[in-house]
Amino acid sequence: MKISRWKPALVSAGFVTLVAACGDPASDEGTVARVDGYRLTVDDAVELLVDEERLAADVGVVESLAELWIDYTLLAEAVAEDTTLAEIDVEPMVMRQLGQMMVFQLRDSVIQIDTFVTDDELSTMYEAESPEVQLRASHIMLEVPVGADQAARDSIVGTLRALRQRVMDGADFSALAQQFSQDPGTARMGGDLGYFTRGDMVAPFEEAALALQPGEVSDVVQTPMGLHIIRLDERRVRGFEEVAPGYRREVQTRMVQEAESLFVGGLVERADPQVTEGAADIVREMAAAPGAGLTGRAARRPLVEWQGGSISVGEFQELLRLENAVLRNQLEQAEDEVIDDFLLGLVRRDLLIEEAESAGLRPVRDSIDALVVDARVQLRAAARNLGILDLDQAPGEDMEIAIQRAVMEALAGNLSGATRIVPLGLVSFQLREGRSAAVLEEGVGGVIVEVAQIRAARALSPAEQGLSPADTIG
Repeated sequence: MKISRWKPALVSAGFVTLVAACGDPASDEGTVARVDGYRLTVDDAVELLVDEERLAADVGVVESLAELWIDYTLLAEAVAEDTTLAEIDVEPMVMRQLGQMMVFQLRDSVIQIDTFVTDDELSTMYEAESPEVQLRASHIMLEVPVGADQAARDSIVGTLRALRQRVMDGADFSALAQQFSQDPGTARMGGDLGYFTRGDMVAPFEEAALALQPGEVSDVVQTPMGLHIIRLDERRVRGFEEVAPGYRREVQTRMVQEAESLFVGGLVERADPQVTEGAADIVREMAAAPGAGLTGRAARRPLVEWQGGSISVGEFQELLRLENAVLRNQLEQAEDEVIDDFLLGLVRRDLLIEEAESAGLRPVRDSIDALVVDARVQLRAAARNLGILDLDQAPGEDMEIAIQRAVMEALAGNLSGATRIVPLGLVSFQLREGRSAAVLEEGVGGVIVEVAQIRAARALSPAEQGLSPADTIG
């Protein structure tokens, strides 16, 4: 291959424990993650997660939090040493971006298609397809705790059915949603989801909403987010004149995508890519430990081969280093067929890049240098937005304590949604090189147990929520 490819200030007893633990590297008890002399304790991770109830307290979430803590800590250290971040090599990330730019240029130069559609043609196409239905609905959602048994689930269903009956008896749906719904995005608005069309909602929710008439309230509906009752507020079919501009763009986009698919399909057919036996197992192992050392022979082993090229284990490892923990977790748990499709997707990308290079679309050095400068500026901007570029160090305060405070505040902001998560990708591996960084399984388990216990203790019974026992029968 030629071009590769998470509250305000958190100052608590737990934070004091974290700082105190920095000087005790000999013991990992009560520790979720550590890097050099820094430690993230179980208590601190629990405090970060326990109030963010939209996030499940499971292994994936806790491990992602721990990995992010390590990345942010090392980035804060790097910034403290050099605010220009000149020692961080961002060119590998830039080369990936350039590869995508080359593919776009190839599409524009090779895929020539007439996307002009007359009004009559567009109207005929619209009538031939199902008319666009716009729905406006409100809902009340209750979460199902992780590990809830059937009795607990039945209790939640009973509560929702009691709420539905109150609506049928004349109670205000919006007021009940504000009081009981556990969807933080809509509860304060009385459960109002606004307008949506087919495909905007998960299938069970969409099907239930489509089956309602305005003013009707559904029975309990289960989705991956929880259990809901839905009220349809409005249904309207948009006329052609109203949707014509957007529908025209949709049709034209579809035409281009079909042409692109034919072009890429031809490249793939000629290349005849084959995923090697055992590749899925290797991908899962590497996703679980992307920083693992490889011998020369192991690094050269192909995962997928095609006429004129291949993707080796070593090249795939470099790709994983550019990706965030979410993708790595997905690959670690993926079935063989999913991994095979992922690898074939990489082949399609490489074939397009090779085709672009053959067409003379390789970027010049000046373009690469400009993107390197821009990438470093963006990395510094991300550090500034996280609050770790210009550390607020109190008089006489050790830099290590200032770093830890800033990192905890950055994570709290990420978790609450106040700031964006900054996935460091390959930068993370550079920062970790030569450092003793680890996420500890026992600590992860401790966080999961404590968060689950605290949330369970906070859960109110229907009677405590203002519902009489009779209301819960449905």
